[in-house]
Amino acid sequence: MRALASWFSLVRFGHSIFALPFALASAWLASRGTPAPRVLLWIVVAAVAARTAAMAFNRWLDRDIDAENPRTRQRELPRGVLRPAAVLALVVLSSAAFVLAARALNPLCGWLSLPVLVVLLGYSAVKRFSSAAHFVLGLALALAPLGAWVAVRGDLSGDLAPPLLLALAVLLWVSGFDLIYACQDEAFDRARGLHSIPARLGVARALRLSRALHAATVVVLLLCAWRAQLSWVFLLALLGSALLLVWQHRLVSATDLSRVDGAFFTLNGWVAVALYGGTVLDLYVQGGR
Repeated sequence: MRALASWFSLVRFGHSIFALPFALASAWLASRGTPAPRVLLWIVVAAVAARTAAMAFNRWLDRDIDAENPRTRQRELPRGVLRPAAVLALVVLSSAAFVLAARALNPLCGWLSLPVLVVLLGYSAVKRFSSAAHFVLGLALALAPLGAWVAVRGDLSGDLAPPLLLALAVLLWVSGFDLIYACQDEAFDRARGLHSIPARLGVARALRLSRALHAATVVVLLLCAWRAQLSWVFLLALLGSALLLVWQHRLVSATDLSRVDGAFFTLNGWVAVALYGGTVLDLYVQGGR
């Protein structure tokens, strides 16, 4: 059980709560509330496999950096709890599972899984040469609702505004909360020569940019609700999510980052769940009219 716990800790399995709800919400929107159970199952398999591959590769690639950083040196690879070769094997197996799950959905998803995998794995290297790493992470998670839309529809025909707006909202939202998380390593990143917006602009400016990104997230979600013809039910869920985002920013400041974990994981997890629940309930209510 301890060995299994180490693997779950390595890939932060619980962080699937960030992308998966948006993938499922997109599937509900694409089907207007009636997604096939088989499609939903393969979407879940693909999303979990993709995230496992991405996180395991991140931990493998960053193992030397993590060993130097006081905040991360207790992770599994720096401590020697897991071997690098075993973690790399997990990357290969998870990547293969993602591609196979995508192919099981439809041929287009199968072909698109390959460039998607490049983005997912490539993100881990970006901080070595660009401060845009936060936005690349946002892009990686934003691909989830786009992929789920194609999984349900099977092609790119029709009105693509709803999934594109949902993907943009995810990109802005993830980039915003990753900025908060990265503030913890501002001094280390600058000393180590790693690129991040907090290291480049300072913590105070990074937090202001994060607030702006989250405000833009709410605006884009309003546009998505309009184009997807969602009603007051989703708007109520969006209001709750907006309040959670405000709360998130009240938990952290340039002089106090002690509550970053709560702001990063707990509140953002509830944001994702609330928006997914609001989407499903909205379509259910509309279907019952």
